[in-house]
Amino acid sequence: QVQFVESGGGLVQPGGSLRLSCAASGTIAVIHAMGWYRQAPGKEREMVATITYGQTIKYGDSVKGRFAISRVNANNTVFLQMNSLNPEDTAVYYCSAEVGSFKVLQFGQGTQVLVSS
Repeated sequence: QVQFVESGGGLVQPGGSLRLSCAASGTIAVIHAMGWYRQAPGKEREMVATITYGQTIKYGDSVKGRFAISRVNANNTVFLQMNSLNPEDTAVYYCSAEVGSFKVLQFGQGTQVLVSS
């Protein structure tokens, strides 16, 4: 089982920036892709950004050009730099990791991001 330590959420004004961090630890065989998902009230969880061990990156359409994901493989840490935030970005953000031979997708406990003036 993987444990996640997420940080960096909070309240920010529209147009502002936040940086999320997530460190995965525990009995880890292999971690493949890591990333971030989010879930806003009344909506389904959606992919924000993912990054493979080899640094291949995907972004959700709504965040392209505004968010940047990065990763440090040595310590299983993933970051999400969020710029030009708007109220539609308000959600709980979940760190994710594909773990083990079957690439089981696991999530952290989530960190709240609130974009409001």
